[in-house]
Amino acid sequence: MLSEPMTLYKLMNLYMLKQVNFPLTYAQISDFFLSREYTDYFTLQQALTELLEAGLARSETIHNSTRYEITREGEETLSFFGKKISPAIIEDIDEYLKENRLRMRNEVGLVSDFYKSTSQDYIVHCEVREGKTPLIKLDISVPDKEQAEAMCSHWRDTSQEIYAFVMRTLMTGGDGQ
Repeated sequence: MLSEPMTLYKLMNLYMLKQVNFPLTYAQISDFFLSREYTDYFTLQQALTELLEAGLARSETIHNSTRYEITREGEETLSFFGKKISPAIIEDIDEYLKENRLRMRNEVGLVSDFYKSTSQDYIVHCEVREGKTPLIKLDISVPDKEQAEAMCSHWRDTSQEIYAFVMRTLMTGGDGQ
């Protein structure tokens, strides 16, 4: 076991990020650490910040959600020091990921965001991703921020239906047969 808790928390984060083939949100990472009482919110935030500053992880913020991924340097660090994580903690992380992998992947697989364009309208960007590969991307121009926000908030509930419609229509040439 490591003598310094912060080092252990960083290694645990790297291990979690390495075990999945998609980015994890702060909420997903913190759910593990806080629900199992490994540490508190502020210490976890400090550990993630230090991983980012050291280049061992990278983050992307999309519509108020920050997603974290391990970097090559993080993987190398984990290969050198990962054995310092106790088998019990590894088992706890693996169990958590096994129980929550599908839900977590679905949460980060849907992306919706918007921005103001140079022509003063709003561009709504919606995606469905499988891992890091986009399955569908939509950019839609709307006249105001309220419409953009509404479209982003509805994407989670309608994305599968929209994706299925696009695939069906393109595969059948639009005749539905």
